[in-house]
Amino acid sequence: MRARKSSDLVSPAGLIKLMTHTMMGAALGLAFSLALILCNPAVASLLHHGGRQAAIVFVLTLVTTFAIGATLTGVVFILAEDKQS
Repeated sequence: MRARKSSDLVSPAGLIKLMTHTMMGAALGLAFSLALILCNPAVASLLHHGGRQAAIVFVLTLVTTFAIGATLTGVVFILAEDKQS
């Protein structure tokens, strides 16, 4: 019987890979929110009338959503890479 190899996800290198995916997702969310504000006048108008708090909530919602999605995708990629090796 083969000994079980621990997952790459719980190692320090795996956690660094996972943090990298999270940071990439946050950066993409920030870029997407900026592009949406600049390209869509309706969104810009809503945020202008909503004030500073509305803009902060809008940007943080997109950043968080993209970061969570990228983190979950990173978990899948790391586990799939782990199975191949």
